[in-house]
Amino acid sequence: MSASNTTTITSIGAPNRRNTELALLIFAVLIPVFAYANVGLAKHDSVPAGLLGYGLGLGLLAGIAHLLVRKFAPYADPLMLPIATLLNGLGLVLIWRLDQEPTLGKAMAPNQLMWSTLGVALFVGVLVFLKDHRILQRYTYISMMVALALLVAPIFFPGVNGAKIWITLPGIGSLQPGEFAKIVITVFFAGYLMVKRDALALASRRFMGLYLPRGRDLGPILVIWGISLLILVFETDLGTSLLFFGLFVIMLYVATERTSWIVFGLLLSAGGAVVVSSIEPHVKERVHNWLHPLQLASNGGVTETAQTMYAFGSGGIFGSGLGQGYSRLIGGIAPKSDYILATVGEELGLAGLMAVLLLYALLIERGVRTALAARDPFGKLLAIGLSGAFALQVFVVAGGVTGLIPLTGMTMPFLAQGGSSVIANWALVAILLRISDTARRPAPSPAPSPDAEPTQVVRTQ
Repeated sequence: MSASNTTTITSIGAPNRRNTELALLIFAVLIPVFAYANVGLAKHDSVPAGLLGYGLGLGLLAGIAHLLVRKFAPYADPLMLPIATLLNGLGLVLIWRLDQEPTLGKAMAPNQLMWSTLGVALFVGVLVFLKDHRILQRYTYISMMVALALLVAPIFFPGVNGAKIWITLPGIGSLQPGEFAKIVITVFFAGYLMVKRDALALASRRFMGLYLPRGRDLGPILVIWGISLLILVFETDLGTSLLFFGLFVIMLYVATERTSWIVFGLLLSAGGAVVVSSIEPHVKERVHNWLHPLQLASNGGVTETAQTMYAFGSGGIFGSGLGQGYSRLIGGIAPKSDYILATVGEELGLAGLMAVLLLYALLIERGVRTALAARDPFGKLLAIGLSGAFALQVFVVAGGVTGLIPLTGMTMPFLAQGGSSVIANWALVAILLRISDTARRPAPSPAPSPDAEPTQVVRTQ
């Protein structure tokens, strides 16, 4: 053994995994490009003329996002950006594939590509200007007012397909403010519950194994329940109502660790849904279609729910192949928005559908992991809230399309056509990456004492 070769250690840094992210991003770009070529060959027996432009455009967006993450959030989770890029890229391919059907209206893929670009721009903006997620805690009650304004705004605009979930802005078009409200309301819930969690965790009595909350502590959940019912009644928006109330219950449970809050939340949610579905015609119709999916529509034709079931059934295990399905029979723009999972199930089969759902599950898991690793209570609640909102949206959309629950009218994150959805979800991923970077960043080494001797590592020859 010799001590001739010595090394002075000043600090030990954790690996930032940016190269892993870059390698995964390459696959996240190549897979949609191959899918795009597959659709062109199936529909027109030739490689699409725009294949090179699509590949370069998606690669450029992914590359810019990666470089900004490498610079401004070097210790962030390495999987979130590739998964979001892959889902967004597959969504663009599916929408372009449905654009090839003349019965489904005008082409929407170019607009979706534009919205995706704006979403990545907002993603970059959040990373650059949001240096620390804890800054958001200062705006707890401002977030509440902004969220309520976003949720109430659609009431003053005409409804679309029976639901008032859109606002129309000159020069921009239609936007769905509920997509942005889910992020803003999560900031409010995280700030509020961090301060009030001790009071909400107190129990006055125990009943059947559950710790019952005190009467005065039931106020917050009753207020949120009432607001979600008002949204459901005045806007007939079942999806946002479920998302809004379910998000609060999830965060309340995480903050207090009281199972009783989950029980109360489920009881209030079920009670409100039964009452509203019996008096609101639009919600009542959706519940009826859910209970009787194969019943003929009022015009004597096959309902969209039945066509979706036929699409899933004809897809089998491995699907008919991209571009070779008949999901156009669903009609309208529904195949590109509400029912885009039907195209996935028919043309990629059960295997492809499960692969897409696993991508969503992995993105949610990384968000939950970020919440567990966060070093501050606000960051933990904010990360679990954002992950919970994303998970709830995936559940209510996938559950509605597959017939597990009534259809809600929400859009599948990143996959379905919708500018508001893709922009909001890119912002959501950016905030999760900011929290992840703070959680994974190694603590700074303490300044060495002037009198301290440097630590030496002895290497064996």
